Amino acid sequence: MTGFRRLAALLLATLALFAGVTACATRPRSETTAPADDPASAFPVKVELPGQPPVTLAQQPKRIVSLSPTATETLYAIGAGDQVVAVDQFSNFPPQAPRTDLSGFTADAAAVGARTPDLVIAPDNAGQLAEGLKVVNVPTLLTPSAATLEDAYRQIEVLGQATGHTEQAAQLVDRMRSDIDEIVRHTPKPPQPLSFYHEVSPDYYSATSQSFVGGVYGLFGLANVADPAGGKFPQLSEEHIVRANPNLIFVADAKCCQVNAAAVAARPGWNTLDAVRRGHVIELDDDIAGRWGPRVVDLVRAIGDGVAKAQRG
Repeated sequence: MTGFRRLAALLLATLALFAGVTACATRPRSETTAPADDPASAFPVKVELPGQPPVTLAQQPKRIVSLSPTATETLYAIGAGDQVVAVDQFSNFPPQAPRTDLSGFTADAAAVGARTPDLVIAPDNAGQLAEGLKVVNVPTLLTPSAATLEDAYRQIEVLGQATGHTEQAAQLVDRMRSDIDEIVRHTPKPPQPLSFYHEVSPDYYSATSQSFVGGVYGLFGLANVADPAGGKFPQLSEEHIVRANPNLIFVADAKCCQVNAAAVAARPGWNTLDAVRRGHVIELDDDIAGRWGPRVVDLVRAIGDGVAKAQRG
């Protein structure tokens, strides 16, 4: 009798397996793409960014703490805003993001853990915070600064996977690629490369072509006057900038330090520069110029407008 029962159970299991395989094979295609309609079905999921430890999420996070302004912008852009319960003090976009006094640079595990998160997203230098949260089983996704647009796209896709918004993240990346390609394609190409100076702060810190923002300028074939200094964010001398006489000046310290075209023109000797004389000092949004999220399209557009303006005279 025992052998018969075992044989019957084996037959039933075989039939169930066959039925499952048949159902999967005949299921309509629309049902196999369920993650967009049922995000929770994509979990558990393992996500990983280059150079960072992998993170496994057992289920879709419902209480996310973002300590990265770029990540915060991305979360809202991919439809994960409702899952965000707290962001750091520098996450000022979008306006509805729940800002706190937390900081990705100094926050400790106790302060972050008090928000009862089930996912924390932080800069890649927050390794100590991640270790502290690991003790209380809170997964922490560390996000390095993007070096290229491809890095930025990859980060958006990973945030989509981590939050259950894979399809929305893919669509956002596609739109960004398309918009950036269109802007660059429709920006008039100068007969000779235009030179430019990108100002990070009033004490003449700049960004070379090795930086993320420098790579964005590279889309337009511009010559960066900071490149001879080396590194990513060198401090230039005022003499170097004046001697280089750039065709374009982009100031990314307008909000933080009230630097605008008039302030640049008032600097001793700067009124002789081609960019100043011809009105080619472009004021950028500090935040957009310093992040690698969805609004990088706005940065590309601002640079494209500046290049077009310079060619009109």
